[in-house]
Amino acid sequence: MLPASMSHPSSSPDLRAELGRDWALARLGLTQADFAPASADASFRRYFRLRHEGRSWILMDAPPQQEDCRPFLHVARMLRSWGLNAPEAIAEDLQRGFLLLSDLGTQTFLHVINPDNADALFGDAVDALLRMQRASVADPETARLPPYDAALLWREVRLFPDWYLARHLRVTPSAEEINELERVMGLLVDSAVAQPRVFVHRDYMPRNLMLSAPNPGILDFQDAVYGPIGYDAVCLFKDAFLSWPPERVRGWIEHYWAGARRAGLPAPASFPEFWRDVEWMGLQRHLKVLGIFARLTYRDGKAHYVADTPRFVRYVMEVAPRYPELAPLAALFEKHVLPVVPL
Repeated sequence: MLPASMSHPSSSPDLRAELGRDWALARLGLTQADFAPASADASFRRYFRLRHEGRSWILMDAPPQQEDCRPFLHVARMLRSWGLNAPEAIAEDLQRGFLLLSDLGTQTFLHVINPDNADALFGDAVDALLRMQRASVADPETARLPPYDAALLWREVRLFPDWYLARHLRVTPSAEEINELERVMGLLVDSAVAQPRVFVHRDYMPRNLMLSAPNPGILDFQDAVYGPIGYDAVCLFKDAFLSWPPERVRGWIEHYWAGARRAGLPAPASFPEFWRDVEWMGLQRHLKVLGIFARLTYRDGKAHYVADTPRFVRYVMEVAPRYPELAPLAALFEKHVLPVVPL
């Protein structure tokens, strides 16, 4: 059964959704099932849920001219081989861009997390992250992932001046400010490249973790890379869609670091050293996300993302002023960003 928006005669038909539904039903050996949107994300991928007699499945619709399903399938198999709870691919049609997946549940961590249950949920997330990273160190398959190298880190962080400053804020920094920004971004990239390398999910945050058994179910991993050990930890606790008190974040990251050391992962022996690595890694991500959210607004017509950019401005200003090497970044924000986006 299609939802009203797909079945009402006066509405424009969603032909890809109908095509995907019919393909999924055929692969499941069914003639009908409840069919409704499950979620969408910042890419061109969409997800639909099929329900029939108490069972459910997920249809991923990934138009092949915009999305490639193969990285998703590759990483899903890796995660499942490591004992993580990732979706199982039941059927695939790469030519048309359809995947039929197992359903990990209907509630993300983002839906349910609160100050009272955060320790328990993040505890499960950290345990899964450590299992992922520990398995990746021993699995030669990990090295086949794209490297999170200086070239990729630079492409990401340059989204900030190009899309957030120039396009969104319509700011033109002086030549000196641009040179100083480039220097600071170089420090962040160099710091990231110097970290030990492991599997990096790249969007390991509550929105992509499902309440599931075992907990968590892990989604949105198709952009995984081989890179800095601190990336997913900062991604988990300095989220795009909710924020936590800085002292609580530091405690959670210290808990992760202690677990990484016990697990034999190549984390620095000193927590202050790891904390500095994580904070600088976070800054690279925060600048990137400011650029991405602006690009989603102006290039892709997804204007709601820009509403979350002030969160990342706060993240930057929690960190940059505390490091003398990063003073030019703090000064740039104070002059050009904070007058428009007050904390």
